[in-house]
Amino acid sequence: MTLDHDYDFWLLDLDGTLVDVEWSYTRGVFDRVGDRLGREFSDRQAEIIWNGLTGSRDRQLEAWGVDPDAFWTAFHEEEDPIERAERTYLHEDAAVVGDLEVPVGLVTHCQEFLTEPVLDHLDIHDWFDARLCCTEETGWKPDPTPVERVMNDLGVGHNGHRGVLAGDGACDVGAAWNAGLDAIHVERVGHEQRGRCVLGDHRVTSFDELY
Repeated sequence: MTLDHDYDFWLLDLDGTLVDVEWSYTRGVFDRVGDRLGREFSDRQAEIIWNGLTGSRDRQLEAWGVDPDAFWTAFHEEEDPIERAERTYLHEDAAVVGDLEVPVGLVTHCQEFLTEPVLDHLDIHDWFDARLCCTEETGWKPDPTPVERVMNDLGVGHNGHRGVLAGDGACDVGAAWNAGLDAIHVERVGHEQRGRCVLGDHRVTSFDELY
C-alpha cells in the first residue's frame, strides 16, 4: 500500500469497514427485535441503525420513540453468534490489511461475543496485534478512550508514532481525530444512501484506492 510507509501503525473498525453481513440476516434480526418491542422496523430504519448512518444510534432510536436500553437488550439476545459469523463476508479489497507490516489494531462497536466468531470464521484473527470491543466501560467512538487503549496495547501511545484509523462511520473519523490520528473514511453505502458526506483525511470507497 502506498500509505503503508506513511504510518507507524493502523487501527481499523470491523463491521462496514472490513466485513459486512448478508441483508437477510439483518432483516431477520430486526423482525425479531420488533416482535419483542411490539413495533415494526422498516428496511430503511434497519439499515440506519445497523450501519449507524445518522451518527448516534441511541439518539436515533430515541427520535423514533424507542428506548435504547430495551432495544439493545433485545437486539443482543436475538443475535446468534454462529449464524452471524456464517453470514458475514470479508470485503475483497480489505484483504490488503493482512499484508500490513506495521502494528495493526481493531477497535469495534461489535460486541466480543459476536466479534470473536466472525474473526474465527473469516480466519483473520492474526491480522490484529490488539483488539478492543467497545463497552460502556471503555466508552464508544468518537470517544478517543477505546482508541487510546488499543494504542497503548500496541505500544504506540502518544510517543511520536504516526497512526491512522480507518472506518466507515463518522464516529470512526471523530475517534481518530480526538486521539490525534489521521482518519480514513471508507464509504461502503454511498453518500446518497447515507444522506450526508463524511469528511476524513482520506475518503475512499475501497482500500484499493489507497494503493
